[in-house]
Amino acid sequence: MKKTAIALLALLASGASLAATPWQKITHPVAGSAQSIGAFSNGCIVGAQALPLQSDTWQVMRTDQRRYFGHPDLVLFIQRLGNQVHNLGLGTMLIGDMGMPAGGRFNSGHASHQTGLDVDIFLQLPKTRWSSSQLLKPQALDLVASDGKRVVPSRWSQEVSSMIKLAAEDNEVTRIFVNPAIKQQLCEDAGTDRDWLRKVRPWFQHRAHMHVRLRCPANSLECEDQPLPPPGDGCGAELQSWFEPAKPGPTKPVKKTPPPLPPSCQALLDEHAL
Repeated sequence: MKKTAIALLALLASGASLAATPWQKITHPVAGSAQSIGAFSNGCIVGAQALPLQSDTWQVMRTDQRRYFGHPDLVLFIQRLGNQVHNLGLGTMLIGDMGMPAGGRFNSGHASHQTGLDVDIFLQLPKTRWSSSQLLKPQALDLVASDGKRVVPSRWSQEVSSMIKLAAEDNEVTRIFVNPAIKQQLCEDAGTDRDWLRKVRPWFQHRAHMHVRLRCPANSLECEDQPLPPPGDGCGAELQSWFEPAKPGPTKPVKKTPPPLPPSCQALLDEHAL
């Protein structure tokens, strides 16, 4: 656990030192009817809304980073889920990164979250509200054991499982990314009600939060949706493949050049990132 903590601190330190992207120079949403443009990992947004920072049902973390903007559909989803979680007495939702005022690429932390349709939600539901200092420097609760093959029983809760299920059952949600060990625990706990598991996808990291992604809004004509997840609950061979030993490959990661922006996003950037 100490090695993991040191690695996380090093990653945060390196991310803080990276140069800001042009998108971070846009400090307010671009006026206009709400439009998500491009792909989740290469896009932008017009008419974003800020998630209200004051709510009885959620709290927003790291507000100093100003990553609490999104398409109105995303704001409505968070409000719906927050009300469901609150009404069931599960606790208070902790909201992490959404997107920047005009979307676009972060300097660190995410490849996606660019079109205002993604949100990170901590997989812990405190019964008492966090203080301002806790929210500015949140302590993530790592739910996954050090071997990466299972959750830590003492940290897993039915409340968290219920929150993930509620999110997956929302009609606007297309995918929820969690660590493979968390997906496996959900598969074991689900019983006969399993349709919602199709949306819960195993992915790297995601040991302390779920990454929720919405579908492209109907009137966002330049938004690029992902294909639907494969049929089934995703609890079989596909999931087990994540626990197999890594195959030999290049020792150094290949640095990828970001693809060109959609023309509408490039025009937005040229006009507003002064």
